[in-house]
This record gives sequence, C-alpha cells and structure tokens, in this order.
Amino acid sequence: MPLSSLDLFTASCCLVLLLGHATICQGSPSPRVFPGRRRYISWADLNVRNHSRYYSDAKYRISGRVILVSKDGAGDSRTVQGAVDMVPDGNDNRVRILKSPGVYREKVVVPETKPYISFIGKGSSETVITYHLRAADRYSNGQAVGTYDSASVAIESNFFCANGITFQNTAPAAKPGEEGGQAVALRLTGDRAMLYRCRILGSQDTLFDHLGRHYFFQCFIQGSIDIIFGSARSLYQSCSLHSVAESYGAVAASQRNSPSDNYGFSFVDCKLSGTGKVYLGRAWGRYATVVYSNCQLEGIVLPEAWSDWGDASRRRTVYFGQFNCKGEGAELGEKVGWARSLSYVEAKSFLDRGYVDGEQWLDL
Repeated sequence: MPLSSLDLFTASCCLVLLLGHATICQGSPSPRVFPGRRRYISWADLNVRNHSRYYSDAKYRISGRVILVSKDGAGDSRTVQGAVDMVPDGNDNRVRILKSPGVYREKVVVPETKPYISFIGKGSSETVITYHLRAADRYSNGQAVGTYDSASVAIESNFFCANGITFQNTAPAAKPGEEGGQAVALRLTGDRAMLYRCRILGSQDTLFDHLGRHYFFQCFIQGSIDIIFGSARSLYQSCSLHSVAESYGAVAASQRNSPSDNYGFSFVDCKLSGTGKVYLGRAWGRYATVVYSNCQLEGIVLPEAWSDWGDASRRRTVYFGQFNCKGEGAELGEKVGWARSLSYVEAKSFLDRGYVDGEQWLDL
C-alpha cells in the first residue's frame, strides 16, 4: 500500500530522531549547532517562507518538517489536534504546524512528550482556535471540569512557540464572585515558550500562565477577572492588556508562595485599556510578584491599584511595583502604601529578556 503524506511525515520525523541520536553518540558537535541549537527558539521557528508551496506540495512540507492544517481537507489534517497527534513522542526537532485561515472549534492539548512544536497562522484575527468550557461545567460522568481543564488550548511541552494565532474561550462571562466561572483560553505549563503577535481572548482567568519561563511579544490579551494568573516567570513586552470587566476585575494574579520561588510577571512597554475598574495585581501567593515598567496605564485602574487577596499580612511579603509608567492609571497618589515606586536600579532585572533567562533559550 503506498504511503500517505501523513505516513511519510511521521516516518521522516522518526528518521531524523534516529540520526540525531546517532550524531550525539559519535560526539563533538557544537552545543549551539547540532543538536544544541534545538534548545533555542529563533525567528525561523516562528515563520515559514514560500507559503504557497507549503500549501500545494506535500513533499515540500515533509522536507521542511511542516504540517498543514486545513479545514477543507487540502492539507495533512483537518484539525489542529490531528496535526499535533502526527508529531512523534520524544520529538527532538522543530516541527511547524501551519494553519490555514479559519475558526477551529476544538479543544487542543500539546502533551509534554512533544516538545519543539510551533503554531503558525497567517494572522491572529484569521486563524482562531476556540472552545467553550467553564470550570463549573461537567463531564458525562458528572465530574466538574475545573479551571485547569477548562483551557481551550493547553501547552504542556517545552520549547513551544506561536505566531499569528488567536486562542479563545467563548464560555459566558463570569460575574464578580461567581463560582465556577473560570474559563481558560490558553494554559502554558511547559518551560521556555514564546508567543508572538497572538491574541488570547476570554473573560475570567483568560491566560493560565501556569509554570515555566515564557516570553510574550506584541500580543493582545483580553479578559476581566485575573486575566493572567499562575506560577510562571513571564515577560510581557509591548503587549496590549484589554479589560472587558463590567464592574471590576484584575489584570494579574501571581501565585508565588515562597521567597525561594523564582516566579512572577513583568510587563514592559505594555498598554492597559478597556472597561470597568481593575487591580493591577492580586496577591494569590504570599510572595506574589508583579511589576509594570514603561507602561501606559489608562484610567481603569482602581484607586487602591493592588489587592492583598483579603490577607493584610501579605502586604509585607509581596513585590508589587511600577517603574516609569504613564497615564491616569499610573498615578501613585491614591495607591496603597505597600506597593513600590521603583528606581531604575530596582527595575533593571525586570526590563528585558534576561528576566526569563532568555539568553539561555531565545535566539532572536
């Protein structure tokens, strides 16, 4: 029986794996050339050239380790999850999953056994992965979904990157204080991930920045209550943070629970806008860390600006601060006395990719 393009792709990935392991055994490659260069994310991992040829030539896709997702059946898979499933476990080479424009209504999981995967779209407004689960929803066995599994897209592997994709959860917006209204659009659990020019859309708990080191560049992130939350160490650079809160909400909830934890969220050159009134950060963890630097903060910030999560003792341990921010929401006059107005020296470690150890895994 002749091999399909899917069979050829999987076979080629396995062959590359075998050759890679053989090269390692023979020894002495440069750590930044092969196989060490795979430990870096570069612009080449975020893009494809000759789009038209990738769309028309299955053999060309195989040679470039590209999987084409197309709802009309013209590619290698009709679904995003189907394309992820084609990548062999233990994959040790970059595989770029190119998505034709369209709305993909499906729940997607990239398991930890499949690192080095890229999601690439022509434009984040044209290529949408969307689902609609809330934490209070129930499976057929009656068990609640929970916040963790409400994610429309869950990335559990290392060295993931995405360019020009919308991640969305369309579950109904939660009211402040409502139980079970959490509806995650994207969960990032793997280490060393980069998102470029992506949109992440939801309401309560839009982005579960769960674990690992992550870099968001020129992304649009929308939500209401705890728009971004988790225990990751992440840099958000030149991003748009957009509130759709009807009354009040919060931008970031950091779950750093120990002074030895290396977690926190740094926002640099970002813009905060939208509706309602929001906290800049909430102390989900006792040592929560949230810093805004060189940001434009519009007048939707609550006068107290920061929340201690109902535990006044956390005011002594959190690290909440601003450096050189502008806009009505950046004025410090009415803000709580336990937040910090940072000097350049204090803010310096939060200002660039060094905050996420980018020199170790970003080659941009």
